[in-house]
Order: sequence, then C-alpha cells, then structure tokens
Amino acid sequence: MSADRAVLAPLEPGARVALVATAGPIVPELLARARALLETWGLVPVVLPSATLDHPWATYLAGEDAVRARDVQQAWCDPDVDAVFCIRGGYGSVRVLDLLDVEAMRAARPKPLLGSSDVTGLHEWIRENLGVPGWFTPMLATVSLLDDPGATASLRDAVLGPARDLVLRRPETELLAHDPGAEGVQGRLLGGNLSLLAMTLGARGRPPIDHRGCILLLEDVGEETYRLDGFLQSILRAGVLDGVVGIALGGWHECGPLPEIRSLVLEVLAPLGVPILWEVGFGHGAGAPSVPLGVPGAIRGGAEPALVVRARDYATTTAEEAS
Repeated sequence: MSADRAVLAPLEPGARVALVATAGPIVPELLARARALLETWGLVPVVLPSATLDHPWATYLAGEDAVRARDVQQAWCDPDVDAVFCIRGGYGSVRVLDLLDVEAMRAARPKPLLGSSDVTGLHEWIRENLGVPGWFTPMLATVSLLDDPGATASLRDAVLGPARDLVLRRPETELLAHDPGAEGVQGRLLGGNLSLLAMTLGARGRPPIDHRGCILLLEDVGEETYRLDGFLQSILRAGVLDGVVGIALGGWHECGPLPEIRSLVLEVLAPLGVPILWEVGFGHGAGAPSVPLGVPGAIRGGAEPALVVRARDYATTTAEEAS
C-alpha cells in the first residue's frame, strides 16, 4: 500500500492483519474464535505476543506496557501487515501512548487500525500524530462481536467491502437541540469513547486539540450518570467541543438511566447550538456498527435523522487528509 492509497479501502483476500492487545487480557477461547473468523474471511491473522500474555501483577492488563506498545509499533511498521486489530478494550491503551516512536511510525506506510472503547485514545494519537483515519469497531476477540451477527456483518463490510454508503439510525434515533426540519451539517468524524476522551486530556507534547468543523462521536459503557457528567464537563472546559458543527451519540450500554443521560446531554451540550443526534447505535450495544473516524460525514436532518458517511468519502481518504 503506497502512502497515497486510501487507508480505509477494502482489504484484498490474503491480506495479513495483526492482532494486538493494547488494554485488557484476552480469553484464549475468544482469541481462537477471532482468528478463525478472520480466516473464513480470507485474511491471514498474525497474533502478536500481547494477545496471549498476562501482566505480572495487574490482572486488568494484557502484558506489560512495553510489550503492548512494542506490538502496536511492530504491527504498524511491518510492511507485510495491512491492518491492525486491537482485539479487546477494558483499560490500558493510554499507558502505551508515550512509549510509541512517532518518527518510526510516521516513516511506515499508513494502514487502518480497528477497535473502539479504550482504543479511542490510540485512534486519537494516530490521527493527531500520523494523520491516518481508522475504524471504530466492536472488539474482535469479545462476545460482543463474536456472538452478535449484526456487529460481525458490519465489521466484515468495513474490512472487505465493497465500500457502501453508511446510514446510521435506529427507531429511537432523534435530533436534539436543533430544528428537526433543518438540512443537517457536514464535518469530519472524530471522537469515540467519552471517558477516554476525558482521560487523555492534557498530555505533555500533545498537539493542540482542534475540532473546528468536525462532528464529534460520543458513547460509553458501564458509567453512572454523574461520571458521564464529569467527563462531559472535562472535555467541555478543555475546549474539545469548541467549533464542532455537530455531535452524534452512540449507545450508553449499562450506563445510568437513559432518560437521565438524555436530560444531561440536553443540559450540557444543547447550549453549543449544534445538532445532536441521540442513539445511532455505535459503541457497545447489540448490533453495533463499524464507523470510520477521520473521514467526512454528515448529520442528516428531516423526518429520519441519521449519521451518514458516503462510500466515496471514507473509501478514498488518504493519510494526512484525516487530520
């Protein structure tokens, strides 16, 4: 893949894909199922050490930080690897960010990184430092993907194509804090997991956060409403929301009561004066779709509001265009 090739273009049969664990430890049975799934898709999975290791004392981490960071960098810099799957979330990706060699990774050919949840921090790091788009997808070696036909089909479409327009909406999707009849807005899709966006604020050496003209995606899992409130306050006060043209909200799986979260969103985010899409499905819930990050998208208004990503946009975005 040359540097000017579309990063999120479908992979070819026989493509080699790296499996790394940037956060929590992997259940061996689920790793085996993940490998088998990729093989049925005609891909060649390359399992790196972090996917099979435990941390010496932290049961919530897959191997030591240096090992997990080395695997990310090795997978990214290996010219024979065409994509990098982060195969489980949990916690820990933020611990590897400062161990990555920016210059070495900039010199490598760009490739898609796939994952969500805790991997949000790594997506942000890659986009800001390397200018490369990625896929916000359910985690490969988890029951959330392997036992969910809808999520699995969406991931397969993202990886193998053919590229097609993505229209994300559900029966409960609605447009908040904006004229329902408005035409909608367009902007580059950024963001992901709310708690990780808050966790990665203020890192030394991080490029200034600039989300002007962007549509910010937000979702989370297992958080009480007061904690979501704190995360929103953090990113709001840090300027993460300055200049965004819209906000698309995914699922709030196993979080506080949805009516309470909806009220929180209206109170905290509505004063921004931008369209806010409620519940378009990405994140941790059933049937979660795979969504590209760092590419153009749109919030559609009207009678059937939705988050829309045109195939011609995400399937043609090259490195640097995502930043």
